[in-house]
Amino acid sequence: MKFDDFASGVLTREMAKAAAPPAELWESKRGGLVIIECPQPIPCDPCHTSCPTGAVLSFEDINDLPKVDFAKCTGCAMCVAKCPGLACFVVDLTYGGDDEALMKLPYEMLPRPEDGMEVDCLNRVGDIVAKGMVIRVQEPQRDRTLVVHVAVPKDLILDIRAIGVKPHG
Repeated sequence: MKFDDFASGVLTREMAKAAAPPAELWESKRGGLVIIECPQPIPCDPCHTSCPTGAVLSFEDINDLPKVDFAKCTGCAMCVAKCPGLACFVVDLTYGGDDEALMKLPYEMLPRPEDGMEVDCLNRVGDIVAKGMVIRVQEPQRDRTLVVHVAVPKDLILDIRAIGVKPHG
């Protein structure tokens, strides 16, 4: 990805594909693999410093774009919880059969999602593209940034980037 490709502020599907893990490894890795959609060279590296396995490689310059050694990624989602730009996601393609995948998404809004809740799955511009089911809610850093595990349609994993939670009823 080049910075000039990001002038609109919204990643294109082609840019998102460039950040995706290698297909063969991704389809077989239980727990999933990280996708980091960080196209801007800014001084930021919590994805690297939070990674317990070294999968997010060290930066030569703090402004470098993240690079991932997907073979080392365990899908733990520590980078998801730590990224201030909400640019990290984990997608587990081994979850749920042929039509479903599990996404681990950052969430910093209210109301707080709960296990078993149906949520709206949103694309990069906030449009509802599907419904998903919350499987698990974690707060790994204990800093109010949640990592929400959501079962989603597998064919939309490169489109879904957030969830919308309706107030409890």
